Amino acid sequence: MIWRYALFLAVVGLAALSSAAHAQSLADTLETIRPSVVSVGTLRPVKRVGTKSPPIRFMGTGFVVGSGEYVITNAHVLPKDLDRDNDEVLVVFSGRGKQAKPHKVVVVETDAVHDVALLRLEDRRLPALTLSTPGFIREGSEVAFTGFPLGMVLGLYPVTNKTIVSAITPFVMPALSSNLLTPAQIKRLNTPFEVYQLDAIAYPGNSGSPVYHSDSGEVIGIVNSVFVKESKEGVLAKPSAITYAIPVRYILDLLRRAER
Repeated sequence: MIWRYALFLAVVGLAALSSAAHAQSLADTLETIRPSVVSVGTLRPVKRVGTKSPPIRFMGTGFVVGSGEYVITNAHVLPKDLDRDNDEVLVVFSGRGKQAKPHKVVVVETDAVHDVALLRLEDRRLPALTLSTPGFIREGSEVAFTGFPLGMVLGLYPVTNKTIVSAITPFVMPALSSNLLTPAQIKRLNTPFEVYQLDAIAYPGNSGSPVYHSDSGEVIGIVNSVFVKESKEGVLAKPSAITYAIPVRYILDLLRRAER
């Protein structure tokens, strides 16, 4: 009986150690994720007399890919125009808090249909994330995303959410009546594709955040709430707080186009 009890304790101990190791895996993964997650915005060197906007505009989140020279974000995150008269430039900020540093970037490629954009760093390279293969991962898989919710309100401190893939769902849900479809939805019905639905809430500023395996850090998609909700939930007076993610295959497509 004693040896059976000892064996039972050993099994329980191993299970506890395994559980602890699993619980720590995301913490370990974050050590490699955080240096690659950047905030996307604009910068004017000096706030000039007569300008109403602040010298820094925060637009959303992005992350470094490739060999460290490229940044991926959502196309809708990019500013529609820059104040060239006051030397405003497109930048990404690496680091956190008061140690955040701006880096000038230029737009290389955009994909308006899937709402992804590829930027290139002009002054240096940063640590890059590993992209997963193009196929979908299974529903129920544990993932995480890291970004800058609410931007300058909370400061440039990356926030991580752990969640699961709750569904793989069509980008545009067919409406019961064509009268319920918006012009944007009708246009996108011509190019249907599927997206991830996540069991988490994303806030303004999270757009462009990498969605990755919590254990390996491989990126499987990019957070997109605004653009997808415009299509999927356009018929609702009060859209839900569901978070969606564009699959990694469209990021890989942009990189291939840029490297031709």
